[in-house]
Formats: sequence, structure tokens, C-alpha cells
Amino acid sequence: MSVVPETAANSPSMSEPTDHDAPAAPVSAVVVETDVAGGSRLYKRAERGDAARLGAHADAKGVNFAIFSSSAEKIELCLFDEEGSTQLERIELPERTGDVWHVYLRGLPVGTRYGYRVHGPYAPENGQRFNPAKLLIDPYARALDRPIRGAPDQYAYVQGDEAEDLAIDDTDNAATIPKAVVVDDRFDWGDDKPPAVPWDRTVFYEMHVKGYTHKHEGVPAELRGTYAGLGSEAAIAHLKHIGVTSVELLPVQSFIDDERLLGLGLNNYWGYNTIGFFAPEPRYGACGEQGAQDTVREFKQMVKALHAAGIEVILDVVYNHTGEGNHLGPTLSFKGIDHAAYYRLSPEDRRFCVDYTGTGNTLDSSSPAVVRLIMDSLRYWVEEMHVDGFRFDLCSTLARGANDFDIRSPFLAAAAQDPVLGRVKLIAEPWDVGPTGYQVGGFPAPWAEWNGKYRDAVRDFWRGQDGALPEFAARLCGSADIYGPSRRSPLSSVNLVTVHDGFTLHDLVSYNEKHNEANGEDNRDGESHNRSWNCGAEGETDDEAIMALRERQKRNMLTTLYVSQGVPLLLGGDEMSRSQGGSNNGYCQDSEISWYDWSEERRNDTLVTFVRRLAALRRSQPVLRRARFLSGVPDEDGRKDITWYSVWGLEMQQDEWTSAEVRCMGALLDGARTGEVAEDGSVVEGDSVLLLINASPEDAIFTIPESAAAPGGWTARIDTSALDGQPKAPEGTDAITPWHAGEQHTLLAHSMVVLTQPRHR
Repeated sequence: MSVVPETAANSPSMSEPTDHDAPAAPVSAVVVETDVAGGSRLYKRAERGDAARLGAHADAKGVNFAIFSSSAEKIELCLFDEEGSTQLERIELPERTGDVWHVYLRGLPVGTRYGYRVHGPYAPENGQRFNPAKLLIDPYARALDRPIRGAPDQYAYVQGDEAEDLAIDDTDNAATIPKAVVVDDRFDWGDDKPPAVPWDRTVFYEMHVKGYTHKHEGVPAELRGTYAGLGSEAAIAHLKHIGVTSVELLPVQSFIDDERLLGLGLNNYWGYNTIGFFAPEPRYGACGEQGAQDTVREFKQMVKALHAAGIEVILDVVYNHTGEGNHLGPTLSFKGIDHAAYYRLSPEDRRFCVDYTGTGNTLDSSSPAVVRLIMDSLRYWVEEMHVDGFRFDLCSTLARGANDFDIRSPFLAAAAQDPVLGRVKLIAEPWDVGPTGYQVGGFPAPWAEWNGKYRDAVRDFWRGQDGALPEFAARLCGSADIYGPSRRSPLSSVNLVTVHDGFTLHDLVSYNEKHNEANGEDNRDGESHNRSWNCGAEGETDDEAIMALRERQKRNMLTTLYVSQGVPLLLGGDEMSRSQGGSNNGYCQDSEISWYDWSEERRNDTLVTFVRRLAALRRSQPVLRRARFLSGVPDEDGRKDITWYSVWGLEMQQDEWTSAEVRCMGALLDGARTGEVAEDGSVVEGDSVLLLINASPEDAIFTIPESAAAPGGWTARIDTSALDGQPKAPEGTDAITPWHAGEQHTLLAHSMVVLTQPRHR
């Protein structure tokens, strides 16, 4: 049963290639094998087809199939029954144009399940791993009929043989491997249009499709953990409530559950082991394994619902490697189609893959075939699935030329000139595990980047690391030292304190050590240097002082995130104090460790209200969302866009910046000096903002500074010493009284206050 509306009758018809409008003579396709009841075929006849578009493309009269392989000797298209377990026909592709093999099957229906057998030499020492006993998934498959799960019959070599991968295995795995499905692309998008949220208004929310709604009682039970669940009213309502503008989904392109994990009773929960770069992951479809077409529609309906709420959809994509692993990994697709064309192979021994990713293999983004695959995939998700941008996992790998990182690499060059990608958000995770791989600040405009240096600086400062103040101040101001040299802006910095990979915010203030025992690797996996601080006790505690300090620390880091120049990214669930019990590597935990807790206690966590208040403050203050770097240089009137103050209300001196013990400061941002110009040419102005920060273990008395930019009274807007962040009125009064220059105010240890006052020229 479909859980999304059927395609509307007035939807635009599918395009029909002109080659197929008139009857064409059949070509000499070789039907190697037919096993259809009554001897009738699934299609009327085989024709040339065309090589222009890779994958399976249906029109009103049939389906065109095209697949790339530069080294194959023969390729067979295999058609299967509705369950995908019985091979019905096996057709040798009759045409080859350059390195693209193709055929058009007139009369073949949408919904047909298929795979490929690719013939050629099995010579791993030469980088060739052809084995026609292994049915292969089309790299351009737009839907799969079931999730990909590791199995012994997926290996092209005899496991356990002393020759390892040099001994070919002839076990046929066609009955068990997932099948690609021919899909009907038609969908009624209605008046859907991209929210196109400006970068300065963007608030990212990193989330997992299943984990977000799996336990959400406001979502219908049959939709929890699915695309439809994420697109439901209750799921979207929370995102709107906390001021999210853009959801960043952990991988939803089809991925494999590694056989090793399955043997441990675990699975690939995060999804960073892609095989199908065009197909939405089937396990998140509400229709089950027989609803491949419905899963594609369900994904589109989810995007449409989020767009209707003004929320962008950003995909976390993994084009740097695949789930086929190293030379001892399974053969699922690329490895058996053209191993040497798709992967970077060792120049010393082509039996082995170069591994810049830590996963065993690296897709060769200097190869034209791989660049085309990536670009075709990205355009498909934008044009057909209507997504609004991408976060590229280990993007430094993609940006390599022959070996090293290169801003003129084929991938970056292709992305820079593509008009489709030019209208969506592109975000790099700017590192990998290879030489020259750490590239925070190294990507060219218009790329944004996950700013790992921001994460480290904020954690160090709030946990009391000596000498952390200068670095913290640089990150608070948008990281001009990182992004200025490449002529980018503060909005190139995607600021983050926590993400999926590492501790949640609650665990960051509750654990000094990782606790990954549930992963079955004796706690050896995961990062050991987390820059965390448990505030005095490891794990959960009933010590009220420690609990209060932890809550303040959470509010401190969230406030820092929202008042920093750049673009904030909130880890999903941090607003509800989501805990993973000290796990900092939940990649294989499809369990209570990873699922969001929607209990009444968590939904009513005061942190939810606090995050909502922070988002509203950020929206209302242009000076917090600048597209130009703060300079701290006086203008002709002697006014600065930012001025730094000590607790004495005086401008910070050099010896204070360099002192390892200084953990208190103030920063005044002049609302009349934003440096921003609106579309109509007018100067953008707003309130002035004063930040008072006490990261020391003692209460601190701050003197409010005197400034020409702020001669009036300051209104406290956020106070992290309060549970919900709401500043409290003085005892015996009902109203919050302004703070004036020269007054002294005490800030609690480990706390900060954000104040505003109307701009003054």
C-alpha cells in the first residue's frame, strides 16, 4: 500500500527519446537465457538504444539501458521476476559507443528488476576483477528493491583460500543480491519551489532519518523511522519550533550493512558506505522491500512537505569511497564493472587500492568516469528529487588531482562550472586521512566548510584550557584567518560544536572518556581526544552542583554557536539533551544509543526553549550574521565594528590576550557598523550587541564599558546562568532593568550574558 499520493493524472508525461518514436529494426541482441512462463519475453524486442544517458531510463514505449565499462569484453543485462529472486532473461548488450554499452528494450515495463553480469579477465594483479558469476548493481540505479546487506556469496574470490583474492569464486549470487528497479520519474510537485534560505539566515540541523522519528509518538506508528515520518506534521513542527531552516540528513543514498557488523548483530546505522549514488536507501521507505517505486515517491513527498514549511533539505553524500572495501572486500558494482577506472589503484601494485579514506578504497575523482558519475548523481538529486544542497564527506579526497589536494582538480572544476550546482549549497568536510588531506580553509569560493578548528577552539575555551582565548576570539569572529585568504566570507564557516561523529552535547559535558563497548571492538574505536570535560564525575550523577554546571556548559556552548559569525550547525537532539551514554562512535548503533528520546521529560527540557530563544535572537540581529569580516579597526569617527573589553570595562591589552590565565572578556559589536548593504542599496543596521563571557571557575565582576556606539542602557537577552536563558529581574522587582556604562555586574562562574541596545550613530 502506498503511503504517499499517487502520481497526479495531470502530471507531465515522461520524455520519449526521438530515436524510439518510430518503429525501429531490432538489433542482434543475444538472448543468452530465457526462463519466462510460456516462453514469452518481458519486452517486445531489443533495439540499439543510445549512450547519452547512463542508467535505465523509461519512456512510454520501453526502457533504455546504458552502462560504462572501458575494459569489459562482454556485458549482459539480466531481468528478474517481481520478487527479484529468479532470473528470467539474460541479454547480451549489442551496442557499444566508446566505453558505453547500451540497448533499448521496447515494451519493457516500469518496475522491472535488473542487474548486470560483466565479462573480462579476472586479474587482480593488473587491477582487473571481472567475474560474471556475481550479479552487479547498476551504478546509476534509481531504486533498489531491498537494502544491501553483506553476504558470503558477494565475494569474487574464494574466501579462506591461501591465494586470497587471486582465486576466483564461481558461486552465482543472482538470487540474493539486491536488484535495481526501473522507475517512473513522474511526480506531482505542484507549486514546490526551493526555500533558497540565504546563508546568513541559515541554521543547519544534522539529523538521522530513522533516529529522529523512530520513537516519536506524534508520528503515526507505521511511518516512524521513514521518509514519510520525517515529512509528517509532528516531525516538521519541532524543527519549526526551534528555528531550524535546513535539515542535513545523514546518508540516504543506498549503502551496505557490512558482513562483519551483521555478524556482531549490528548494522551500518550512519550509512557511510554507499553503493547506490542515485537510489534512496530502501530501509527508510514505509512501503517495505516491494515498494521501490513508492520509496522514490515517498522521498519526494518528504522534500515537498519540508519545502512547504520553508525548510531546506541538505544531503550528506559519500562520493569519496564505496562499500566495496579493499582488495578483500565484496564485489557489488564498481569493482566488477571496471575496477581500474573507478578506483585509485596503487602504482606499485595494482592489486591494491590507495586508501585516503580509512575505508579500504578511494574512488578516483581524477577519472572522467568518476567525475561524470558524481556530477550526474548530484544533478539528479537537485533536478529530480529537489534537494537544496550537499555536505560532502571527506571532501578533500574528491578534490585531489593525480595525488594531492588541488583546487584545480577535475571534481572542483566540474562543480564550479555546473549551472545546476551553482544554485544549491555546497559544503565540504575539508579533510581526509591522506597526505595534504587537512584542508580547513583550503577550498575555493563558493564552497562552505565544516570548521573543525571552530569546534576545537570552543571546546577548549569552555573546558578551561590554558591559552585558549585568542583562538576562541578568532573563531567567534568568523575565522578571518582561515577564510579571508581565499576571498571568502564568514558565511563560508559552518560552525559546529558537536556532530554525529563524536559526543553529543550532553555527553561532551558528562564524559572525559569514550564508552564504545557496544560496538564490539573493546572500546578501541572512536576518537580518544575529545576535548570534553565531565565537570567532576564520569557519566550520569545525582550531584546537584555538577548537574547545574553541566547545564550551564551546554547553554554556554550553544550560545557561543548562535552568536558567532558564520553559519551555525546544531546536532539533532542536542536541544533535548540527547545522550549516547558516552558513545562517541555510534556508527553501528541502530538502537536506544542513537534514537532520539521523545519522552515528555525530553520534549519539555528547558534547553528546547533556550535554543528557540537563541534562534530568535540570531534572526533579529544583523550584526551576528555578517557577510564581511569584523576588523576591529577604527573608522573616521574612531568607532570600531568590534571592540574587546576586559572585566574592568577597558579595552583588552596585548598582555591580557597572551596571558594563559585570562578566561573572561567582553565583546561589543556596533549595530551601525555591519558593513552590509541590502538589495535596495540601503545600509543594513541593527542593534548593538554586547557579549560578556566568564569561562573561569570563579564568579567574576564585570564593569559595563563606555562606548560611543552604545550610550544608552543595555537589555539582557540571554543569561546562561538561567535554566531557560531568560534573564531574571532584580530581587523585589518585576522588570528587567537596563545595564548602564560604569555599572558592575556579577557573572556566575562558567556563564555568559548577551545584551543588546538600539543602534546609535
